Amino acid sequence: MAIRKIREMGDDVLTKQCREVKEVTPKIKTLVADMFETMYEACGVGLAAPQVGILKRIFVVDTTGDTPHVFINPEIVETSGSQTGEEGCLSVPGKCAVVTRPNYVKVRAYDLDMKPFEMEGTELLARAILHENDHLDGHLYVEKAEGEIMDVE
Repeated sequence: MAIRKIREMGDDVLTKQCREVKEVTPKIKTLVADMFETMYEACGVGLAAPQVGILKRIFVVDTTGDTPHVFINPEIVETSGSQTGEEGCLSVPGKCAVVTRPNYVKVRAYDLDMKPFEMEGTELLARAILHENDHLDGHLYVEKAEGEIMDVE
């Protein structure tokens, strides 16, 4: 496993549409392991493949520090409710902004064995899933910011 360089806002890779994963190869498994290690090292709760320069539809999330989840080819199938709060991103270091997102999400994806699963999440987990999923379509949270982007204190 290795810590990968996190791409920052202004890097073109963060604006690109990611490609679907056809099969989980040893290279993909290494990527996912590196993504978790990179996310934990940076004290994040989620990380998408384009953030480490790989245009694949993969992201990882762990909002509790002990429940790591990998999402391959995720598809948001349902959202509801609303939550407004400060959001940051490892690709926009030292900054945060107020963003409104759904408070509930249901997502379909594949795990590392390419077995399909569904997951539901609320509050921070919903925010993290939706935030990371946006990365796969080339979007950063700053596009949804309500008001100014602030420095993290």
